[in-house]
Amino acid sequence: MVRRLVPLAGVPAVLLALAGCGTGTVAKADVATAAEDLLEKQVGQRPDVTCPDDLEAKVGATTRCTVTLEGFEGTYGVTVTVTHVDDDRARFDVQVDTEPLD
Repeated sequence: MVRRLVPLAGVPAVLLALAGCGTGTVAKADVATAAEDLLEKQVGQRPDVTCPDDLEAKVGATTRCTVTLEGFEGTYGVTVTVTHVDDDRARFDVQVDTEPLD
């Protein structure tokens, strides 16, 4: 049975180290891994998150990623939004779309 991913509204507060000293960005691979960690806690299995761009470490900055999860229908969009930056750490929210992209 194929299931639809239940949208997770505004999963908050993942902390990421900024890429390089003073660069003001979080590497796309680090954003994807942190989103996978967070979503795994929410759904009970590890998803596959892909982020095409680095995330600027500026409050309000966003990047769009995609997530797939075995046994769930389709690929979902994910919006990652920076909510707080403190020294070399960025905190962000993860919002999964309510409908699959495909």
